[in-house]
Amino acid sequence: VKECEESSESGFTFAKALATRMSSRSMRLLAWCVLLALSSGLAGAEDVCDDGGPDAFFPTIEKVVYDPSSRAPLAFRHYNAEEEVCVKEDCRAMKDWLRFSVAFWHTIRGDGSDPFGSPTKSWPWEEGEMSAMARAKVRLRAIFEFLDKLGVEYWCFHDRDIAPEGQTLQETKANLDAIVEQAKELQEKHDKKLLWGTAQLFHHKRYINGAATSPDSRVYAYAAAMVAMAMDATKKLQGQNFVFWGGREGYQSLLNSDIKQELDQLGAFMSAAADYKEEIGFDGELLIEPKPQEPMKHQYDFDVATTANFLRMNNLEGKFKINVECNHATLSGHSCEHELRTASIQGLLGNVDINTGDPQTGWDTDQFLTDPVEATRLMLTILEQGGLGKGGLNFDAKLRRESVDVEDLFYAHISGMDAMARGLKQAAAIINDGSLKAFVDSRYRSFETFDFRQDFKSLSALAMASDVPASTESGSQEKAEILFSMFT
Repeated sequence: VKECEESSESGFTFAKALATRMSSRSMRLLAWCVLLALSSGLAGAEDVCDDGGPDAFFPTIEKVVYDPSSRAPLAFRHYNAEEEVCVKEDCRAMKDWLRFSVAFWHTIRGDGSDPFGSPTKSWPWEEGEMSAMARAKVRLRAIFEFLDKLGVEYWCFHDRDIAPEGQTLQETKANLDAIVEQAKELQEKHDKKLLWGTAQLFHHKRYINGAATSPDSRVYAYAAAMVAMAMDATKKLQGQNFVFWGGREGYQSLLNSDIKQELDQLGAFMSAAADYKEEIGFDGELLIEPKPQEPMKHQYDFDVATTANFLRMNNLEGKFKINVECNHATLSGHSCEHELRTASIQGLLGNVDINTGDPQTGWDTDQFLTDPVEATRLMLTILEQGGLGKGGLNFDAKLRRESVDVEDLFYAHISGMDAMARGLKQAAAIINDGSLKAFVDSRYRSFETFDFRQDFKSLSALAMASDVPASTESGSQEKAEILFSMFT
């Protein structure tokens, strides 16, 4: 039921009353459309309406609660937001360790389409005829209702997810500014926060050859303007981070590509972005999200190691961290655990897009991670570095094409949140127990009194004077697996 500003116009008052009294969703929608049409002549449909009632989009869904004994699928059995979890002396509420976030693009804009088929989903926030801006504001109200009922504090967006592109750059900026104003009001009203924002520099045909790596200088400049606008929006919404995913920053063929030129452009672009962050006083983290390919044949931020080297080559250490997406990790031939550990040991792990892929499928399927054993392995690295700081666990994951009910959105997130909650508790138990770490440390005990930073001349002399064993101790991987499995 839509709650709108009071109006002295009888038509507006009638439509409001009609919407309030109708019981079926389709009839309420009809009344709402009448209300929009009538109000557009008064103050503009985009400006009249507030954020709707508490059950505007998910009327059959109650707020999801923690009930470990429940057999109902719309309940948490492991995620208890306020439960205290201690890692040694560091005790925090479960929600503060995990810092879950809902992805606007998959949850609200996901329509089930794929390269072989048209959309399969018909969401209530997509029903009816209205302007692009009115639709954008309806979608915003939908995600905040979803966050409330799921009990999640954070959300994430691409600029084009939340605001339509205009005919000109100026109109595009005006659209984004207007939507950000509403998002700010909704955040305050619903007590929610923005985990991160980003600029979508891959969908429009202008980015066919890349954005920062485009051979067209006009596209390069346009992309910079889009990043500036998106970063401004993120700052205004007090976002914790700003992400760069270079889906088109790469090549399809080396025959027509100058990779040195493109990498130099990319380095300059990122340097300018870091400078702009300081210029506007944005205190969030800047994050780069690696991916090896798709849509391009090869992307320049292939994996964590490649991205770390890129940062060093362009003197950007300390200015960027890394957002690891698990499905991207497996596409690059690594495990997500490997990518998290590689980023963490370099002080670069800032955020995780928590999802997974299908081992039988060779593309980015963006499925919800629901394996508690895998979750435990990931949380070990996150807890060992003391958490994710300003980052969190963003569900960059989507429903399967065949899942078309709004309830499925809740089932998916609940299963992912429960899995990560189990992973958190199990990883904390492993660290607190200490047996696995003690076992790993014991394998390197010969270096406790040995300086491995000596030169080769000194090391050669030591080797000549000592008995070199014919073989070394067993790695006992199987023992490590048992020590791990005792808690999973």
